Amino acid sequence: MRKTVGIEEFIKENGFFMDTTVGMSMYPMLRSKRDAVVIHPCKERLKKYDVALYKVNDDYILHQVIKVLPDSYIIRGDNRIDKEYGITDENLLGVLTSFYRDERKISVHNFIYLIYVRFWNYIFPVRYLYKKCKSIVYRLKCKNKK
Repeated sequence: MRKTVGIEEFIKENGFFMDTTVGMSMYPMLRSKRDAVVIHPCKERLKKYDVALYKVNDDYILHQVIKVLPDSYIIRGDNRIDKEYGITDENLLGVLTSFYRDERKISVHNFIYLIYVRFWNYIFPVRYLYKKCKSIVYRLKCKNKK
């Protein structure tokens, strides 16, 4: 019988982890079940725009650091509007170093990637307003169907 190894153990044993993502929280950067990510252990404190892998209960989460605090991080998925507080260095399993979009490898040091993450965070107020309005319209439609 084969022992199932968690991501954290795999990273410790092999020095990296690579797999496809599941979920829409990092869309459009990462497409669920299509794009593969490469995670390496954190060698230093994360910086703004780093994409951190951490675990909450039994869920592995890969989201972007939007603010570095002295003892923790504020993190948010690219396709989310809610911030996550209280993520500490002890919670971190690794950091995204590259990902594969179809056959193309994209490094987090790639110039186009660096422009993307800054632009995506810059337009957050517009994305926030859009998602809030969309939610209100959806609730009104559901209320009118009753």
